[in-house]
Amino acid sequence: MSASAAPLPSETTAPSGPTRASERALAPDLARGAMLLLIALANCTFYLWASPRGGISLHPVSDQLLDQITQFLIITTVDMRTYPMFAFLFGYGVWQMYRRQAEAGVPESAARRLLRRRNWWLIAFGFAHALLLWVGDVLGAYGLAGLVMVALFLRRADRTLITWASIMLGFLVTGALLAVVGAVFVAGLQAPEGEVFSTAAFMAAPFATESYPMSMLMRIAFWPFLVLGQGLLGLVVPMMILIAFWAARRGVLERPGDHLPLLRRTVIIGLTVGWLGGLPEALAQLGVLPIPDHVGWVFQAVHPVTGLFAGVAYVALFGLLAHRLSGTPAVTGLPVRALQAVGQRSMSAYLAQSLICAPVLCAWGLGVGAHLGSFTMALFAIGVWLITVLACLLLARHRRRGPAEVLIRRLAYGKR
Repeated sequence: MSASAAPLPSETTAPSGPTRASERALAPDLARGAMLLLIALANCTFYLWASPRGGISLHPVSDQLLDQITQFLIITTVDMRTYPMFAFLFGYGVWQMYRRQAEAGVPESAARRLLRRRNWWLIAFGFAHALLLWVGDVLGAYGLAGLVMVALFLRRADRTLITWASIMLGFLVTGALLAVVGAVFVAGLQAPEGEVFSTAAFMAAPFATESYPMSMLMRIAFWPFLVLGQGLLGLVVPMMILIAFWAARRGVLERPGDHLPLLRRTVIIGLTVGWLGGLPEALAQLGVLPIPDHVGWVFQAVHPVTGLFAGVAYVALFGLLAHRLSGTPAVTGLPVRALQAVGQRSMSAYLAQSLICAPVLCAWGLGVGAHLGSFTMALFAIGVWLITVLACLLLARHRRRGPAEVLIRRLAYGKR
C-alpha cells in the first residue's frame, strides 16, 4: 500500500458534508463545464432520427457541405472523446470525496458506505433518465463502474492502479488491431444484401416512434446493456477511473502548477493520437476514404482507443488553463464564471439537456429532429448548452446548487 493510500482514522466520526463552492478547485469545474458542450454536440446526432444512415459512423449520410464539415469536426474531436473525459472527472471526484472524508476523520467503513450510496443513487438516476428521456444515459454506467472500482481499487497502491490501467489499455489496443485485421479480410468479401446494420440507426428507434410509452420500453430495454457495456465491459470507463485515482492522489488538477510537464505532455500526445485517430472515420464518413459500409463496425473498436487519449488531453488542457488564469483578472471574468457555474452543477445541466431536447426533437414530441441536418442540429445543441449556462449562472448568482446536485447529495449524505 502506498503512502498516498494510508489507512483512514478509526474514530466514529459522521461523514463530512458536501464540498462548499469556495473549496472547489478551478480546473475540474472548467473541464466539466466545457464537457457539457461536447456532450450536447455528441448526443445531438441521435436526434436526427429521420435522416438516412450508412454503416460507417453514428452520423447520417449528407451531401451538404456544412453538414459534412460539422460531421468531420465532431467525429475527429468529439465522438468517443466525451465519455472518457467524463469518466476521468467522475473518478477524480470520487477520490476527492473520499479524501474529504479522510481529512474530517471519518472511518474507512463510513466513507465507503457514503460512496456506495452515491453510486447506487447514480444508477437510480440513470434508470429514470433512460426510462423518461434519453437512451444513451451514462449515469447508470458510471454508477456501476464506481461501485466496482471503489470496491476493488480505491485503496490499492499506485503501482497497482497503473498496472491494471495498462492491462486494460493493452486489451483495448489488441481488440482494435484484431478488428482492423478482420475488417481487411471482410472488406474483400461481397457486401451483404439489404440495409447494413447500424448502431446509430438501432439507437435512433426510440426517437423515431410517435408513441411515448413505446419509446420508454425501447429505451429501458437497451439501458441495461449500455450500463454493463459502457460501465465495465468496454474497459474505457474503468481505465479512466484508475488513472483519475492516481492523478487525484497527487492533486494534479488542484495544483496544476506542480505538474506542468506532465500536463503539457498529456495534451500534446493525447490530442495528436486522439485527433489523428478520428481522422480515418471522418474521411470514410465523407466518402474520401473508400471503406465499405459493411465493415464500418471496425471504427467502433478503433475510435474508443484513440478517444480515450483525447479525453485525458482535454482534462489536462483545462488544468493548464486553470494554472494560466490563476491570479489574473480573467479568473473572475464572465467566460470563466460561466464554465465554473456549469461545472459545479454538471449533473443538473446534463439532465436539462435531455429535458429540453427530447420533447422538442423526438417524434413523440414536436418532431423537430426530422427537419434538421448535422449543421443545424449542432447549432441547436450549442443553443441548448447556452440555456443551461444561463440557468447555472442565475443559480450561482443566488448561491444555489443545481436541483440534481441537491437531491443526490441529500440522498447520499442524509439530512446533514
